[in-house]
Amino acid sequence: MQSDAELRDLLRRVRSIAVLGVKDGAGDDAFRVPEYMQAHGYRIVPINPKLTSVLGERALASLAEIEGGVDLVNVFRAPQHVSAHADEILALSPRPLAVWLQLGITHPAAAARLEAAGIAVVQDRCLMVEHRRLLGTAG
Repeated sequence: MQSDAELRDLLRRVRSIAVLGVKDGAGDDAFRVPEYMQAHGYRIVPINPKLTSVLGERALASLAEIEGGVDLVNVFRAPQHVSAHADEILALSPRPLAVWLQLGITHPAAAARLEAAGIAVVQDRCLMVEHRRLLGTAG
């Protein structure tokens, strides 16, 4: 999933975002990106076992703790962790529409597994930058 039309469509369909590796420091991209998305009407589900809450939401220790599903999993984790997280994502029910690997994060093998299961994958792109570029202030 790389074309502007595909990304725009995805961003319009998504309503809830699990943020894997979310941080609680305002200087961290793993805080600023979900903060921006929350400000634009998306429900944020923080995933970080070291935190209790972020952005006014209860932080979960793992993806397995999500109740009711999410539309998108936004990944702020080093590439060497992505394969294990792909296993967690594939175990979710319901499964998300897509997985978004933040800028600098790629894992072709994990992406292929996710896509084979019908989950769209965006790699090496910033969710906030793409939202701002494609939708501006729209939610």
